[in-house]
Amino acid sequence: MPQCRPFPSRPVRHGAAATVGAVLLLSGCSLPAYTTTAGAERPAGHTTPTTTAGRPDMTKRKAHAARVLPGVGPAMLARVPDSTSQVLLVTGKDRDGSTATARLYQRSPHGWEPTSESWPAHNGLKGWTDDHRIGDLRSPIGAFTLTDAGGLLPNPGTQLPYDRSTGFQIAGTGSRGEPLAGSFDYVVAINYNRQPGTTPLDWTRPEGPAKGGGIWVHVDHHGPTQACVSIAREHMKQLLRALDPSRKPMIVMGDATSLAR
Repeated sequence: MPQCRPFPSRPVRHGAAATVGAVLLLSGCSLPAYTTTAGAERPAGHTTPTTTAGRPDMTKRKAHAARVLPGVGPAMLARVPDSTSQVLLVTGKDRDGSTATARLYQRSPHGWEPTSESWPAHNGLKGWTDDHRIGDLRSPIGAFTLTDAGGLLPNPGTQLPYDRSTGFQIAGTGSRGEPLAGSFDYVVAINYNRQPGTTPLDWTRPEGPAKGGGIWVHVDHHGPTQACVSIAREHMKQLLRALDPSRKPMIVMGDATSLAR
């Protein structure tokens, strides 16, 4: 069961995949940097472009800024391979906070460019961690591939493999008393401690059960998750339709300070 489930629930058996699914309830949700060479010689006659006000050309600065994922430092960016040209960037407000923003980016000849507006998001109740463990109520910091989707409702048009199953049913309430029903109508599995290429309901934990798992991007229930990332229903549908397996999509997620490393 995903750590997506904000609170414990008992598994309900609906068949092989569904058995795992019920356990998932919000449990995961448990729910190229640019460098310059110091002191490099400039060609004779070279001058730094300036505006009429005598300041460096802002157009060039903006062009450089567009080439990188906003707020993502070299250490985190190094985790995104050249083969990936689509990234969902989720930036938490602070290490111990449960609110964040999400935005989809695509790599073009000009660098990383946004392909969606900024979406409000929730993450784990207690914030973020570099060493997620089951039940710690924190979302894992890192860069993870996105290969599989599913949900209680029919495929809204995603190109990812999509598993529609009653195993995505969820009931109960979250940490703020908000109803959880519908949270798993649409999900994208985050490949943290899971086997890529399987339904999000798959319970395989390659690094062992203590490391948690079942961490998804799913429909927001207006409150913190157990470790997942949640966004509004309409944004989940937009995300699912936009994700392109040929672009090897990933999610880069964490609090702003950690992402800037």
